[in-house]
Amino acid sequence: MATKPEVQAWLLPQVSDSLETIPTKGMPMRSFSQPAHSGPRNDMQTIRSLLPFLWQHKPRVAAALACLILAKAAIVTMPWLLKDIIDQLSATNIALTLPLALLVGYGALRLTSSAFSELRDAIFAKVTQSSIRSVALQVFKHLHGLSLRFHLQRQTGGISRDIERGSRGISFLLNFMLFNILPTLLEIGLVTAILYINYDAWFAIITFVSIGLYVSFSLIVTEWRMRFRRTMNELDSKANTRAIDSLLNYETVKYFCNEDYEAKRYDANLEKWQSAAIKNQTSLSLLNFGQGSIIAIGMTLLLILASDGVAKGEMTIGDLVLINAYLLQLFMPLNFLGFVYREIKNSLTDMEKMFSLLRNNPDVQDHADAQPLEIDNGAVRFENVDFGYDDNRQILHNVSFEIPAGKKVAVVGHSGAGKSTLSRLLFRFYEINAGRILVDDQDINKTTQKSLRAAIGIVPQDTVLFNDTIHYNIAYGRPDATEADIISAAKTAHIHDFVTSLPDGYETTVGERGLKLSGGEKQRIAIARTVLKDPCILIFDEATSALDSKSEQAILKELREVAKNRTTLVIAHRLSTIIDADQILVMDQGRIIERGTHRQLLNKDGSYAQMWALQQQKSPAGQNTCDNPDGV
Repeated sequence: MATKPEVQAWLLPQVSDSLETIPTKGMPMRSFSQPAHSGPRNDMQTIRSLLPFLWQHKPRVAAALACLILAKAAIVTMPWLLKDIIDQLSATNIALTLPLALLVGYGALRLTSSAFSELRDAIFAKVTQSSIRSVALQVFKHLHGLSLRFHLQRQTGGISRDIERGSRGISFLLNFMLFNILPTLLEIGLVTAILYINYDAWFAIITFVSIGLYVSFSLIVTEWRMRFRRTMNELDSKANTRAIDSLLNYETVKYFCNEDYEAKRYDANLEKWQSAAIKNQTSLSLLNFGQGSIIAIGMTLLLILASDGVAKGEMTIGDLVLINAYLLQLFMPLNFLGFVYREIKNSLTDMEKMFSLLRNNPDVQDHADAQPLEIDNGAVRFENVDFGYDDNRQILHNVSFEIPAGKKVAVVGHSGAGKSTLSRLLFRFYEINAGRILVDDQDINKTTQKSLRAAIGIVPQDTVLFNDTIHYNIAYGRPDATEADIISAAKTAHIHDFVTSLPDGYETTVGERGLKLSGGEKQRIAIARTVLKDPCILIFDEATSALDSKSEQAILKELREVAKNRTTLVIAHRLSTIIDADQILVMDQGRIIERGTHRQLLNKDGSYAQMWALQQQKSPAGQNTCDNPDGV
């Protein structure tokens, strides 16, 4: 038994306990690991979570088990033929008694065993891969079903590693549990019974005691070693999360010349991981030595007992060969069983961590009697809405306003006033604490989330694109859109000319989070995507914040055209972009302190007028936005 390092995808090497013994064909080796786990772990609950995916393929499971039994029966029968062959060859008239039938039978049994083993793997392959696919898809869909609160708190690197390890754990568990542990236990029972029935009881006693000591020793030491594996994999997940976070923020690292700082933070985890890995290796050596000692002592005692029987004439040479063959058949998989047990424990832990994601319930769920939102004209109304992200952080206080169908309402205020929270609540990413939000007089709390969100389009301030083509990112607004629709949306967002000027046009890849594009280009793609969705309710959350003045004026003009006859909520910082709004709400510390049109608010000479005056002082000289409502 030995330990071989394997290189992980995210820079951190990870050690897996492995044997020099070649594993059974069809049972893939992997870098086994287990995530840190807090609290009690229920292996049976993890297995029960997997069973429904297996029961979808009951006929295949049954057929694979039948092949397993037939293969094992052939293996157990072979030593008996070998015994008869040896006994006949030991006779004096060897030339007259050449056991051709036995030799052919022995070869046929070996071929039968191999054939049923391969057939078993072929039949069960679909069960394994289909189960992995089904579980991975369910976890993926469930993660998308969880609330925004969960995703704001998650560590993407850690979750991706949990899913990766859990999926691989399913493959390992299914193959080794069904095709190594079960047949090995079956063979142990058959061999022990054969030895007890046909030979001295001591053969069965020594075999049973050796197996019992081996299993007990493996269980005790493996449980003790698990703490080192848990520490290793906790540090592995932390390092993976830290590496991903650092690389995703590559530009920020470069801005502040913190490459060495990031390397030191990463190496701090590596140093702790190295210490845990050394302890893991030394404890593995202890386990392997103890297992080898038990096997060696058991085999030696049995061979001494068999040799003594031959010397006394109570047993033949064939009996000695039979017992030796059984010992080899028994202890070789038993030796491998120690490794399999350790890795099954790891796989169960990996799977439990992945299945635990499925036990995260979304904060926002459709009510049992929720109905699809029926859109008439898209009027929106907030009625006495209170909201806080937690009990100690109240964001909105008794907020009430209405956006009549086809009208534009703008919300302004200092950072932290609660402006963007309004859009999140309208999308129902969170449940409000009090009050109601209505769309066409329908409480969104009583409608399905899918139908609600299908009716709303948003252009966010921080636009994040998929690492795919420009065509894909625009088409994401409506995946079944025609090419003409996509180009039309791109023209509306004033991005078409730029795209066609690129060597690859609409097939240009935008890079991770769209980093290959400028902020303005990304935002125009986001606008095109929303235009393509063609919602009846629009939200512009600082939609032109990344644009220069010329581009901003062009897009504002197009956005006004897009917003015609649509209910529009504009969240703005630059007041010059919303002076044409039908109503402007001024928020401060989660409360609406002023409301009215641009001219009405200026005449009040309140907070809005002060913000306007401050921004006018920063405007280019000679530019009077008040007299030019359509421009800065």
